[in-house]
Amino acid sequence: MNATLATIRRYPVKGMSGQDLPAAELTAGQAIPLDRHYGLLHGPAALDAETEGWRLPSDFFTPDRTEKLAALQTEFDEATRTLVVRRGGRQVSRGRLDQPMGRTLLEQFFAAYLAGIVPGMPRFIEATGGEATGSGATGGSFGDSEEPSVTLLNLASLRDVEERIAKQPVDPRRLRANLLIDGLDAWAERAWVGRTLTIGGAKLEVVEALDCCPGHDVNPDTGIADLSLPTIMERGYGHSQIRLRARVVTGGRIAQGDPVILDD
Repeated sequence: MNATLATIRRYPVKGMSGQDLPAAELTAGQAIPLDRHYGLLHGPAALDAETEGWRLPSDFFTPDRTEKLAALQTEFDEATRTLVVRRGGRQVSRGRLDQPMGRTLLEQFFAAYLAGIVPGMPRFIEATGGEATGSGATGGSFGDSEEPSVTLLNLASLRDVEERIAKQPVDPRRLRANLLIDGLDAWAERAWVGRTLTIGGAKLEVVEALDCCPGHDVNPDTGIADLSLPTIMERGYGHSQIRLRARVVTGGRIAQGDPVILDD
């Protein structure tokens, strides 16, 4: 196969918009650095935000439960840990996630923007130590699995969904994958589970195929759930698995354009 890594994308704040990277340094047993490193908690989880422990995915504001999040665009500056929030191209909030005042400013914005969805003040939390999968200044991640992982998407499979099932364009951003791969046949990746891949200087073991979820129905430009992706995939293919979850087994640098090699 002549597959290449088309896009590297991380999501600094769980549930918010992604950030494309030209390259990334992967570490064995970790997610992409700063992927899902911050999260916005709601309800009872927000009240004890400082308590360490595994966080349930349902403790966070995410598009499958809070479609309005998808109507926001966020920009993250790694050097200063600053999060800029825009709506319709206009800046509506800004703050440093590593400083109490910066978090407070952002939390006040989200409390107003998401008013009426859940009670209480939202709270930002950083994935460090026991509060997250993984550990370290950039490695902790609030992923949906207890094991730090990266997710893969075969763009040819997504194009097949567009042409045969959805009958309309399906933005890859809906799937919120980390590594977008091009140059494969559609659905070739379904044979990868249990095998290892070499991408640049890293090796990844594909652990499982992942089902679509209601959050993938949400249009990343409008914040409206306008496509029943799990339903139409089940109807068309008998499954709704279009992403893969992989663990990093050997760390190394990966870069956009790197060959994706299925190991023997």
